[in-house]
Formats: sequence, C-alpha cells, structure tokens
Amino acid sequence: MVTHVPSEARGDERGALLSFIAEQRGGIRRALLGLTEEQAVSTPSASELSLAGLLKHVAEVEQGWIARAKGEPPVVHRDESNWHECFRLVGDESVESQLAYYEKVAAETEAFIRAVPSLDDTFELPATSWNPKDEQLSMRWLCLHLIRETARHAGHADIIRESLDGRTAFELVAAEQQAVAAS
Repeated sequence: MVTHVPSEARGDERGALLSFIAEQRGGIRRALLGLTEEQAVSTPSASELSLAGLLKHVAEVEQGWIARAKGEPPVVHRDESNWHECFRLVGDESVESQLAYYEKVAAETEAFIRAVPSLDDTFELPATSWNPKDEQLSMRWLCLHLIRETARHAGHADIIRESLDGRTAFELVAAEQQAVAAS
C-alpha cells in the first residue's frame, strides 16, 4: 500500500533496505485493518488468495529466507505435501496470531541484517524445486528479494481488500494515520 519511505541517512544502505521491507509489511498489515476473521479468510477475487493466507505466507517466507541466510532450516518446511497450507490458516491459527508472528519475524530480520558485517556477505542456497541450482547469494540480494516478494503480495492484498469492501490503499493509510493520532 502506498506510503512514503524517507531517504536513508547518508551511507545507510542497510537502513534503507530495511525501511522498504517494513513499508511493504505495513501494506499487508493495513489490508487487514477493521476486518473480521471471516472477512480475512474469505477469497473474494478470482483466485484462492485471502488476506489471512497472504499474511501467513509472507511471514513464513521471510522467516525461511532469514533462517537460510543464518545456515538454519526454516521453522516450517514446505513441499508438495503441505504447500496448500502456506496460504490459509489451519488449526488454531488466527489473524491475531499470524500478525504477532509476523512482528517477531520482522524483528528477527532487522536484528540479523543489522548484525551482518557486510551486505556483500553471502550464504549458500542449495538447489530446490524453486531454485534449480546451488547459489551463493548476498545479504543485499536477500533484502531486495524480501522487498520484491512482500511488495508483490501487498499488491495482491490491495486487490483482495478492495474486493471485500471497496476500501483502497489510500483510505487504509489514512485510517491507520488517524488511529495513531487518536491514540
């Protein structure tokens, strides 16, 4: 959703990248403002995507990428057997629990990216079904990928939200700003 990311402090490329990731996370979160759980899991467009499912997916994906960069396995392993659960809430999952998880993932991402010695540092990404060859990826590439991945899904969230109740990104940003000012 549309917001303004302020210019980075001179030479703070890492801060700029993290700000753009945060901006796109905000788009996903704002799309859920004021919705019931039923609305959040509904699929009002031609696709099977829901806002709750997008939230879960972006949180899982971000956590997985940061884990891989740390040389750890993702918390949730997805393959053909459980991929369908990546975009929908299952069991006792709720929008509230997924929002809390996303905040935790965001804090872990920020801490990790701020702690790496250089954005030129690399990590190995082994071959997978979605990445057919072993690669060395930089932390800069990782940040740019998270921006791209989250922005793509924030765009989906815009369409789904507008399909639900006609509210647009501009209206949701204004509503969020009013809520912050009132508190």
